[in-house]
This record gives sequence, C-alpha cells and structure tokens, in this order.
Amino acid sequence: MIFKNLERGKSRRLKLKITVLGDGGWGTALAALLKNKGFDVSLWGAFKDNIEALARHGENKKFLPGIEIPKGIRFTCDVGVACEDADIIVLAIPSRFLKDVLMKNRGMLKESNAGFVSVVKGLEGQSLKRMSEVVREALGEKDMAVLSGPSIAPEVARGVPTTVVVASEDESFARKVRDIFRTERFRVYTNDDVRGVELGGALKNIIAIAAGISDGLGFGTNTKAAILTRGLLEMTRLGVAMGAKEETFKGLSGLGDLITTCVSSEGRNRGFGEAIGKGKRPEEILTASVMEIEGAWTSKAALDLGKLHKIELPITRQVYSVIFEQKPALKAVNELMLREPKSE
Repeated sequence: MIFKNLERGKSRRLKLKITVLGDGGWGTALAALLKNKGFDVSLWGAFKDNIEALARHGENKKFLPGIEIPKGIRFTCDVGVACEDADIIVLAIPSRFLKDVLMKNRGMLKESNAGFVSVVKGLEGQSLKRMSEVVREALGEKDMAVLSGPSIAPEVARGVPTTVVVASEDESFARKVRDIFRTERFRVYTNDDVRGVELGGALKNIIAIAAGISDGLGFGTNTKAAILTRGLLEMTRLGVAMGAKEETFKGLSGLGDLITTCVSSEGRNRGFGEAIGKGKRPEEILTASVMEIEGAWTSKAALDLGKLHKIELPITRQVYSVIFEQKPALKAVNELMLREPKSE
C-alpha cells in the first residue's frame, strides 16, 4: 500500500487515492473532508440519477442538503472505475446492502491492494455479523479498520469540531487511517477493540429510537436520562458477552455516539422514534424515508444476539415490538417501567 506521501506534521497536499463507496450523507461528508485535505477522491453511488445530480449541482440535495461539495471529486456509479488504483476504500454503504455490493464486485475488490475503512453502523440481519466480518468473509484478509463515534454527518460537513475513533487489529494501519482523516476540526483517536467499536456504533441506534419515542410522547429529561443510562448498560452487557472490552463503551464509540444520536435533532434514528411517539406508523416511515434507519433493522439482530449470549435486552425488546409487532409506544414504556424491581 502506498503511504509514502503521508508524513505526520506536514501541511503539504497529499495525493493518496481514496474511494468512498456510498453517496449517502455520511459518505458524502467524508468524501468532502478528504478532498479538502487534498486527496484524490472518488465517490460511488448505486443510482445513476443521484450521482449525476451530485455532479451537476455540487450538492447532495437528497442526503446532505445545503452543503457545497468541493470541486474535483469524481462521481461514478461504476465500482470498478471508482476503485481502480485506490489506496484506501471507505465503505459507507448501509448494512443491509453492504454484502451484496461486495459480492457483486468481489473479484475486483479481492485483487485490490487497497486498505478498507468501514464507517457502517449496523449488523447483518441473517448472519448477525459485524461489518468488518462481512468484509473479511467476502474479500478475505485485507488491511481493515472501522471508524465510528459521535459524528452527525451535517455537522462534520459544516466543519463543527468532531472527535471519532478508528479501530483496527493492526496498530500501524490504525495510525495511518487516523492521519488520513484527522484535521483541525476532525480529531481521531485509535483503538484496538474493533468488536467493541463496531457494536457501540450499531447498538446505540436502537437506544436512540427509544429516546425519540420518549420525545414524541412528550416525556422529559428524566426519561431521556434513564433511557441513555440503562441503554448504555444494555449495549455494554451484550458487547462484553461478545468479547468486547467494557471500557470501549465508556468512550467515543459507545457513550459519546449514544449521546449524540439520542439528543441531536438531525439524528435519523431519534427522529424516527419521535415520529412513532407522535402516532405515525413505523412501516410507513421506513417506506417513505430516503435515508436508512439502521436502528430499526439492528433491533432484530441485537435481540437474536441477546438470545444467543443469554443477555437480557429490555429496551431493545420493546423497540423491536413497537416497530415490527405493532405494540403501542405508550404500552411499551409502561411495560419497561413495571418490570420486576432490581438493584442497579
């Protein structure tokens, strides 16, 4: 892999070739960040109409409205063109579709010398695999890292100071990815707990839906604080049972991401929950949304993992029931409140 142009502390422009697969809000925001650092950036999207609109307007009106995309990014709906000679491939494809994209382009991607960085916050529904596991299953052994943390895409795109974490089993690769992404407004820490960082990013979306339902029902700060506190405990219990480190859930990819997603007015999972709390039908919201509501699909995978590892997930259970079993939101809250008393 070519990292010779990446020298820590240097302000000169960098010429690594970086491809972002996924033209949603997060993929677009990261493509803009990397282009503004001087990298050679390509952005791939699955739908020709959207890619052509990006190139024509210099703005992702569908997924990241109001943000000007820097000039010079190459837009394409051809994965082969996007990834040709790439040094880094950033995966920003919704979890439900990641495996399909990888398998359709498996031959070319397996031959690539690029390192991979997943920024996908979800779990594969049927296999219950984390995204880095999906990548390895499809492509074999690759330089692999995951980037996660409290990072709402519109804020990153607007240059709001943001801090995230990059995790890899290869410490050297983690540092390289850190230095590629870090800017004066985008601080990146490193971590070796890939499992914990990925699980934190996926599971917090479920808790954010619960927080949104609370908002939609008109509840207050007391309720939100309880959801965040007990939700973090749920996330940690399951993560530790799956081999993650407990302290990871106290950091940026756990508590940090949880807070951001549960309180931000721009968080799609919290917003989804709020709409449910106000009386809208979950299936109608999911059908109408142009953005992926990762927490909805992750709730089923998390419940299956909880059963597998014998971990009780009461908030996740109720969120799933509201979304997929037509349970009234207020009834779900009442059932949580009337659970058997326990010590903290």
